Amino acid sequence: MGIEMQKKTSVSNGGREHGPEMFNHQDYSKNFDDDGREERTGTLLTASAHIITAVIGSGVLSLAWAIAQLGWIAGPVCLIAFSLITWFTSILLAECYRSPDPITGKRNYTYTDAVRANLGGVKIQLCGIAQYANLVGVTIGYTITVSISMAAVQRSNCFHKFGHGDHCYVSTYYYTVIFAVIQIFLCQIPNFHKLSWLSIVAAVMSFAYSSIGIGLSIAKVAEPHHHARTTLTGVTVGVDVSGAEKVWRTFQALGNIAFAYAFSNVLVEIQDTLKSSPPENKVMKKASTIGVATTTLFYVLCGLAGYAAFGNDAPGNFLTGFGFYEPFWLVDFANICVTAHLVGAYQVFVQPLFAFVEKWCSNKWPERGYITTDHMINLPCCGQYPFNWFRLVWRTSYVMATALLAMIFPFFNEFVGFIGALSFYPLTVYFPIEMYIARARITRYSATWIWLKVLSWGCLVVSLVAMAGSLQGLALSVKSYKPFKIQQ
Repeated sequence: MGIEMQKKTSVSNGGREHGPEMFNHQDYSKNFDDDGREERTGTLLTASAHIITAVIGSGVLSLAWAIAQLGWIAGPVCLIAFSLITWFTSILLAECYRSPDPITGKRNYTYTDAVRANLGGVKIQLCGIAQYANLVGVTIGYTITVSISMAAVQRSNCFHKFGHGDHCYVSTYYYTVIFAVIQIFLCQIPNFHKLSWLSIVAAVMSFAYSSIGIGLSIAKVAEPHHHARTTLTGVTVGVDVSGAEKVWRTFQALGNIAFAYAFSNVLVEIQDTLKSSPPENKVMKKASTIGVATTTLFYVLCGLAGYAAFGNDAPGNFLTGFGFYEPFWLVDFANICVTAHLVGAYQVFVQPLFAFVEKWCSNKWPERGYITTDHMINLPCCGQYPFNWFRLVWRTSYVMATALLAMIFPFFNEFVGFIGALSFYPLTVYFPIEMYIARARITRYSATWIWLKVLSWGCLVVSLVAMAGSLQGLALSVKSYKPFKIQQ
């Protein structure tokens, strides 16, 4: 063992190289795992916290609208159903972290690694396409959300100053540009996605604006003259919507709920932070149960309280739709929290995409110096900065492209539904089920194989109708769009 360890001279620890003297058996076992990587310190508590942080996000803002389309019965049932499906597939995914044995097998550090180890073939490329399409969609959705939230702050102050009857039209274009400029700057910071405080800020902000939304909803329901119209089946055909609109909105609501639970693509990475003892799969199953149960309770409270407050007229985003006018400063604070959360969350989602494209280009054109060469520049108060022409042009172009698409399609509710429908089935349902079937060698056409396939096909149908509803909503919104009015 000692001789073998002495040959490993390039194991990294925080960017430092370790010489042979570092690797005696006792020190190695204390500081490193059996694969030469730094020893993991994650626990059930930290994994549960990571899952809760990953789940609770901007998707909570549209749940009141989703419940309004489905009603008091189907709304909560769909929320619970999505949570149970997400929990179940998360349990299956936990079994695929090590291969071939779930306890002693080789670690899979990422979701794609797990697909490669358990499925292989063309499904690796399909997984990559699904993941990166989701990342692109989320960054566009976040740009839309932030621009609407920033504009809502200005609009809230306008209502407070001139009265609730004033139109207070506000264009989101100006705020989209501001957000893009901020992201262009942040994209050039090396390893921004590794800053330890980022997850803490995201967690605090998401809990803050979600809690404020719940609190404002409860306060509105408690008002003496509150008369929001709610029904068991949601928006009423012939009163609120036509029969066709009811169907399309129901489909779109499913996409909105799916977006709220679309977090499975980071579960393998979260599991990779856990200590090896007790076994990671057992700890991750408990963490998934705690995380999904906690967020589902939070979502049910948020969706039902929002529906009770607004009834069938619930806005697509209950913090920018102005069912709440006062206290205006609290509405402003909630939207500032949304903005602060998504400024950092944008980087979390975009950095893996940046890394993939830059690595691919470096391997494709290794002789191109402007792609592979970093120029060290001394910046005042910041030390040396590794400047790269390709990184500057590519990352800036990407942020500008997402901002342009957000300007063309500034429709929060419809876009959220589309992203949810696009990413939920492949990443949350299909790959976890297929990997589990392959790893457990479940016999074709056995009872277990059949019901797993039925679950998978059923979720595919739900995702397809949710995507259709969201696309139809996007088409209608584009047709009726007024560029100088904030989209609700």
